[in-house]
Amino acid sequence: MFDVVKKSIEWGGDTLTLETGKIARQADATVIATYGETSVLAAVVFAKKEKPGMDFFPLTVNYQEKYYAAGKIPGGFFKREARPTEKETLTARLIDRPIRPLFVPGFKHETQVTLTVLSHDLENDPDMVAMIAASAALTLSGAPFMGPIANCRVGYVDGEYVLNPSVDDMHELRNNPEQRLDLVVAGTKDAVMMVESEAYELSEAEMLGAVNFAHENIQPVIDLIIDMAEAAAKEPYDFQAPDYSALLAKVTELGEDKIRAAYAHTDKQERTTAISAAREEIKAALSEEELEDANLSTALKKLESKVVRGDIVNTGKRIDGRDLSTVRPIVSETGLLPRTHGSALFTRGETQALAITTLGTGDDEQMIDALQGTYRSNFLLHYNFPPYSVGECGRNFGPGRREIGHGKLAWRALQAVLPAATDFPYTIRMVSEITESNGSSSMASVCGGSLSMMDAGVPLLAPVAGVAMGLILEDDGKYAVLTDILGDEDHLGDMDFKVAGTEKGITSLQMDIKVAGITTEIMEKALAQAKDGRLHILGEMSNALTEAGSFSEHAPRIETIQINPEKIREVIGSGGKVIREIVEVSGAKVDINDDGTIKIASSNGEQIEKARAMIMEIAAEPEVGTIYNGKVVKVMDFGAFVNFFGKRDGLVHVSQMAAERVGHPKDVVSEGQTVKVKLMGFDDRGKVRLSMKAVDQETGEEIQG
Repeated sequence: MFDVVKKSIEWGGDTLTLETGKIARQADATVIATYGETSVLAAVVFAKKEKPGMDFFPLTVNYQEKYYAAGKIPGGFFKREARPTEKETLTARLIDRPIRPLFVPGFKHETQVTLTVLSHDLENDPDMVAMIAASAALTLSGAPFMGPIANCRVGYVDGEYVLNPSVDDMHELRNNPEQRLDLVVAGTKDAVMMVESEAYELSEAEMLGAVNFAHENIQPVIDLIIDMAEAAAKEPYDFQAPDYSALLAKVTELGEDKIRAAYAHTDKQERTTAISAAREEIKAALSEEELEDANLSTALKKLESKVVRGDIVNTGKRIDGRDLSTVRPIVSETGLLPRTHGSALFTRGETQALAITTLGTGDDEQMIDALQGTYRSNFLLHYNFPPYSVGECGRNFGPGRREIGHGKLAWRALQAVLPAATDFPYTIRMVSEITESNGSSSMASVCGGSLSMMDAGVPLLAPVAGVAMGLILEDDGKYAVLTDILGDEDHLGDMDFKVAGTEKGITSLQMDIKVAGITTEIMEKALAQAKDGRLHILGEMSNALTEAGSFSEHAPRIETIQINPEKIREVIGSGGKVIREIVEVSGAKVDINDDGTIKIASSNGEQIEKARAMIMEIAAEPEVGTIYNGKVVKVMDFGAFVNFFGKRDGLVHVSQMAAERVGHPKDVVSEGQTVKVKLMGFDDRGKVRLSMKAVDQETGEEIQG
């Protein structure tokens, strides 16, 4: 009944298995990839006919994590998986980016890749397994896919690269001081297609070494997919790319000069208007049949690409008149918004980000329910891209895949320089509002976010800047690497290569390729050119701010104290009665961790001190040898009991009341009297021993002897 094909290799310390032929046989191809005990099902379906008038490639990648894969039941009211999580959205983008350029040019048939996590061993992240499964399924499907690709994750510990580190090794990278890199690389047999990373100030050489290490180690996986395809692949779909050479020749003849003149405008809005007008002039000269040709928009884009790319490669002059390595003019400002905790406006050419930082308490941390378990995050970065930023009308549907992806890229760039939670016990939310866009708004978010957090008083380890690099790669091997690309250069170019970091090194790297990969030589040049651009931008940012500013009077103050974990129960009280009383009386927020760390937050210092005093009355432990002010609470024949530390009482024996002999304690003290006592220690039963004669009752100083 089943025609099962299964292939396996040992890879990265575990077994990688690809299997097809048993499940979901009505799809064009399905593959279950298993690494360790993590399994992902990839199903590929593509339409056998193109929809009329289609002028783009409608590829959809959906990645979904099922809670049953880890033996969990979803939280929430409905108890089922709902809208995609941020992790699912980011993983879908991660897989889409390297496979999209490898479809044969001109293929516009609707294609869907669905990836479902079936099992998760909590050691091997399913995102890497899913990408391998997607590549294998596409290779078997018969679709015009010029793969296969393979991928892996790379860590960096003690100067050594680590292949496919575990989930625990990579989770919350900044909480693992030994791990300096989380790098994902995808590529073909010959070239790298995609890079995604967060890092702790790695040098350009270390980062390039990691990419090369990854590309070398994905080769066995590519061979495995090819081996499987030889046994199970379907016949290639008979697809012939449409021949629109005659239409392209006519469009070029009619409009090359017009398009070149339109691109001579350095202002984006003027250029956009001129290009639109040039297109309309070209269309006006075409026949009705040519106007109805589905390849017309492709031909027009091809003409624009020829004009822009040719001028850049041949003359070294770009659309806005810059040379290849010059960064657009930069203006940085901080402290724009008086009621926010921190704000910055970063403008680079016609790209602008308004970044706002808000500081919160432990109550504001984001709780994330993932397959690996529930955890909390105290650094949030949200990126918004309203239509007006590009001079358009549009509807806002909330954050889409693009907003989530760009926000995560900026998050990765900035997380490496955040202070430790023990040093800065705040929840940080940074929001980037893109108010203008013409190239690399995500890197503007990095620059603005760095300035905004410093303006809020966050003691970053170092300022961070980011720059987007582009590439023009011609068929004859000529190429040009562009620093700080414009939107049109991104749209018509072959690479989007974003690098962020400090003066010391890289904190985030993202690369997407629109051609069949790039060489190490090109990547090395791009990294070196990006470093020069990053250092220039950091210098421009320093004109606004170089270190953390003063705290906003509107931001909460947080004081951290440490108590014995055994005292937590007493501080909370039965049913939370004690902690509620502390919060109500003091007016401060109180957050208690299981390790005995207590965070007290308020914008009023007196409220913090009141809460701290109430907590310490319950939880603090008296120290032997310390002198305390006490109050006599009871006089007995053998001595007096003194309340000296919170609610703690101790005995001053009659022999410890004065240097001379005391007949009866009432001769020296009375109930309610304030005395000074020294804690001498504890007896065998844990009872407190105090002394009055060891302290000068007038000065409170210890009497030696």
